[in-house]
Amino acid sequence: MTDDDSGEQTAICRRRRPTIRDIAAAAEVSKTLVGMILSGAPGPSPATAERVLAVADRLGYRADRVAASLARHRTRLIGITSIPSNVFHGELVEEIQTLAASEGYEVVLGSIMDGQDERQAIETLIGFRCEAVLILGPSTAPEKLRLLAEDTTLVAVGSLIDVPTIDVVRADDAAGIQQLVDHLVSLGHRQIVHIDGASAGGNAANIRREAYLSAMRWHGLPVDVIAGGLTENAGTAAAAQLNLSTVTAVMCFNDRSAIGVMDFLDAAGVSVPEQVSITGYDDSSIARLQRISLTSVNQSPTIQARLALDMVIDRLDRGRTAPQRTLLPATVVLRRSTGPVSSENLSSRRHQTRHAAESFPAVQGELHR
Repeated sequence: MTDDDSGEQTAICRRRRPTIRDIAAAAEVSKTLVGMILSGAPGPSPATAERVLAVADRLGYRADRVAASLARHRTRLIGITSIPSNVFHGELVEEIQTLAASEGYEVVLGSIMDGQDERQAIETLIGFRCEAVLILGPSTAPEKLRLLAEDTTLVAVGSLIDVPTIDVVRADDAAGIQQLVDHLVSLGHRQIVHIDGASAGGNAANIRREAYLSAMRWHGLPVDVIAGGLTENAGTAAAAQLNLSTVTAVMCFNDRSAIGVMDFLDAAGVSVPEQVSITGYDDSSIARLQRISLTSVNQSPTIQARLALDMVIDRLDRGRTAPQRTLLPATVVLRRSTGPVSSENLSSRRHQTRHAAESFPAVQGELHR
């Protein structure tokens, strides 16, 4: 092949993705030989291999890993559904992605957001031929997940899904909430409100709500549940419904909603924890910030990620068919957002709720975003 021919071949390949056929033509060898060299198979001489690899590099060849996997009837793709703005989901995704790469798998993310709910995200990942999908904090109805599990391997991470064909790894939410209530009661709190995850929190919201009700009743204390959600805005909106003349502690569905409650109380002139103690859930990176210092529940995300990936590999590579359920302990991490009940007369805060609501005119109607 002349230099002019080589230059023309390179120019053509720059206009489209080069193939093994292009490399074979430029190196004047067979496609079979190129395939052997690119895959590292024995046989070709070192000199020929070096020449072919140099041509591949000059043409900008990149192996089509998806096509190669499909030829082997495997894609080695693992899908993960997540909410992009959820800090705890981000920590799980990062850990899963690192572990998956070490096992020879790649990760595809299916974002849950306006215009695409969890079920649609799962269907999209299945459409990309993911061999398995990890569902972070599943909220889709079990009967719908059961149908989706007929098409691919599903693993629920962080929440219980009672579907025999879906593996589950999660922390003990009920025990975590029980520990939070016990902690607050030990500090002298009796008027403890729970801002839940509402429908956006899926089954985890139901478990945590029921655990709060059970723990409070065990202590002989009155219960008070306010519908919340997953975000700071949801926490702020729910906080506007607090009776600040009586409440001394607020337990939030997650860390993000707790941050919203703290922001609301700050605008109302209510100090945390001197006047109202706040707890979150997830022990996320924002809870650990010194400025926030939020008492929260750690769910062992690194262990959850490792076990979830092990469940996938057990099914895909080792042929396991029996369902697996793993329950991890939940641990309360104490920080500065909780403290003993103040001797201050609570009635002096009677008018702070109105003041705070005026400071947040746009919070209403933003409970579940």
